[in-house]
Amino acid sequence: MRSFDIPEFYRSPIISRVKAKRKALDPRKQDFTPTELRFPNVHIRLARHFGFCFGVENAIEISYKAVDENPGRRIFLMSQMIHNPEVNDDLESRGVRFLHDTLGKELVSLDTLTEKDVVIVPAFGATVELARRMEELGVDVHKYNTTCPFVEKVWKRSAQLGGKDYTVVIHGKPTHEETRATFSHAAETGHALVVKDDKEAEILAQWMESDRHDVDAFWTSFRGRTTSDFDPERDLRRVGVVNQTTMLASDTQAIADRIKQAVETDPEGEFANTRDTLCYATNDNQSATQGALSAGGADIALVVGGYNSSNTSHLVELCEEHMPTFFVRNELEWQEDGVHHFNMHSGQMQVTENPLPDSGGDEGVPTILITSGASCPDASVERVLRKVLAHYGGGNVESVLTEFERTQT
Repeated sequence: MRSFDIPEFYRSPIISRVKAKRKALDPRKQDFTPTELRFPNVHIRLARHFGFCFGVENAIEISYKAVDENPGRRIFLMSQMIHNPEVNDDLESRGVRFLHDTLGKELVSLDTLTEKDVVIVPAFGATVELARRMEELGVDVHKYNTTCPFVEKVWKRSAQLGGKDYTVVIHGKPTHEETRATFSHAAETGHALVVKDDKEAEILAQWMESDRHDVDAFWTSFRGRTTSDFDPERDLRRVGVVNQTTMLASDTQAIADRIKQAVETDPEGEFANTRDTLCYATNDNQSATQGALSAGGADIALVVGGYNSSNTSHLVELCEEHMPTFFVRNELEWQEDGVHHFNMHSGQMQVTENPLPDSGGDEGVPTILITSGASCPDASVERVLRKVLAHYGGGNVESVLTEFERTQT
């Protein structure tokens, strides 16, 4: 796979060595067992895959290239480039400004843009409407387009389905930038509908299995989630399901299976197979987290990443089912009054004075599971790891890494 030129300060000497050794032994990524780093007073368990994915590294490389190539020019990102505060803050410190917030609210008037301005398309992509508006203003949206190739793959598949009179059901968070962009692209060739989760999918499936005449019931659940002129009685017979690429793959598949079951109750129904649109990186990170959880024996989990990162939040959900889990942005959440961490369910920050256990495991040594989302720099994970080590009195990192490399076969 291609390597990218990303700033060195996003990399980690510790994580790089671990990943390099695991990759050398398992180049086809078939082994999802975690990495164990055994320090005297704490065992660190690292998920097999975590951190920057192909799409994120591609976006970072292009964004920093745009900064380097355009001194003195105004540079804008359509919205957050990825959902990680460290990356976005660093780009802002270099003069990059955001045109919109994550919900699409305009932060800079588009009418002030000129053809001399540089506009970077974020990894989530852009809606068709916004791209056209940029072109009308004479702004080049192609030179620094960081849209993830796997997001574009979903768009192409959606367009194919629309062109064959299938309605595209999008499993995603309705307000997320990627879902909004995918919806926009799907609407270019056909009809689309957004479902947030399995509960909404079940409501949709049950409506499809009914006599379909209670249109008011459909709109009670899905008003504002469909393309214009959507007719549920007509447009839910030929259906395909795609997803916001950062959603749990298992959830998307379960939703697709349920919708397929509903479609097949209709003599005129047809369901399109779209399994090939699921993102490999999201799948790998989720499978690696499951592999780390299956290994058992960890006392707590630390999940590192941006609090508005969808793919990271799903890793938190997986870990929460098995152990106390703390969602931390980075090492700066270790403060005088304790560790600050995000509660996804309340949407609020919490403070735990000392979340790290004093003992645990068969040997009396606690085991801490650490993973991160696809938009989180490895450097952030290393700094969190060092915070954990400091709590347990430190340790000789070099000797532990050397022992890890020696024992891997």
